[in-house]
Amino acid sequence: MKKELVKLSLKKIKLLPYLLIASILLMQISSCAPKKQAPTFTNKELAKVIFTMTDIMLQDITNPPLAARFFSYTCLAGYEVVAQYDTSFKNMYGKLNGYPAIKIKPTALPYSNQLSALLAMMETAKKIQPSGPLMGVFEQKFIDSCKQLGFDEETIANSMTYAQAISKEILAYAKADGYNKISNLPRYTPKTEAGYWYPTPPAFMAAVEPYFRTVRPFTLDTSSQFKPIPPVAYNPSKGSPFYNLTEAVYKEGKELSEDHRLIAAFWDCNPFAVQNGGHLQYGLKKISPGAHWMGIAGIACEKTNKSFEQSIQIYTSVSMGLMDAFITCWDEKYRSNRVRPETAIRKIIDPQWEPLLQTPPFPEYLSGHSVISSASATILTHYFGDNFAYTDNVEVVYGLPSRNFESFNKAASEAGVSRFYGGIHFMDAITNGQLEGGKVGEWLLQKIK
Repeated sequence: MKKELVKLSLKKIKLLPYLLIASILLMQISSCAPKKQAPTFTNKELAKVIFTMTDIMLQDITNPPLAARFFSYTCLAGYEVVAQYDTSFKNMYGKLNGYPAIKIKPTALPYSNQLSALLAMMETAKKIQPSGPLMGVFEQKFIDSCKQLGFDEETIANSMTYAQAISKEILAYAKADGYNKISNLPRYTPKTEAGYWYPTPPAFMAAVEPYFRTVRPFTLDTSSQFKPIPPVAYNPSKGSPFYNLTEAVYKEGKELSEDHRLIAAFWDCNPFAVQNGGHLQYGLKKISPGAHWMGIAGIACEKTNKSFEQSIQIYTSVSMGLMDAFITCWDEKYRSNRVRPETAIRKIIDPQWEPLLQTPPFPEYLSGHSVISSASATILTHYFGDNFAYTDNVEVVYGLPSRNFESFNKAASEAGVSRFYGGIHFMDAITNGQLEGGKVGEWLLQKIK
């Protein structure tokens, strides 16, 4: 019996090398078997979030500076997630004014970093926008689509937990920028003396964001860091520099070509536009200038097939540039407080004159569209190069045709002069606004390198 056991043991020992080889082969075969890849996202998903935010802003009639604020903090939330898992994208700590050192790190449990970035954006927009619940509806539909893509419940839940933690930090950073203190400041009262801005028809709306300069900028040292030269001083005398500026707007309005009309309408971007209907006034749905440039950023990302991570970096840079550009522009608007062409022309040239576009409810100098367009063009040129040709179809869904541009700078130049064609800005507000925007864009790029 003992001999038989010994023989069996010897047989097993002889078989061991073969068993070991077999197990190794099995391991190699299993490792070569195709593994289920985790779903990934592209710049298109980011564009959908930005588009949904823009649509919500139409319902809320979000003013242009505030729209930039919403975009920037939302994009920052997504970028923070990206910067934490991809070290080639630098964290904003030490680069932005007051930006916190966020200690939250991704969970060791199964999660998706791209999914977390998107959810962090949605969670932020959901809480920062007045009609945020609408983003909540979009978010739930998006989560449902993720399940169809192949994300399991655990991965979605873990990604959401991480996203909410990041969003909470960004919302705290947003709360500290001082915007919530503006409502406690004295109500703005327009000056009635000649040469100063005063509410214009048809709605005679109150001044928009007169204290936006008090909000903490992202990269500027102060709101007046790039203080422009003063505007041409008010002087109604015929032949004076101001009269000549005013007459130029008047003559352009009387002889508008069809091309200039199209350009003015394309870049109108006035969320406050209203239409008279009997005894009622109806709001016309128009996106803000910043929303238009965020859309252009999306077009460029899609055309060049930028990665998800590169695209979120570009969206974040453009949105922060918008915010800083609005802060510096609004600082000058309520310092110089210059009258709009509509008011000046009716007073010193033609009492019946009307501009092609409705005059927005804030002072004239600088031209806001000129400032933010030049800042955005400067930032986008940095990422995509000069002479980047593209088709701008951002507002096709809102009833406007598309336009082709040879570069971002040429688009910004057209956006600026559109305000002259539309009769809502003097030319010095446009040219000096373009200079201002370029400085802001260059400064932001330098700070976040």
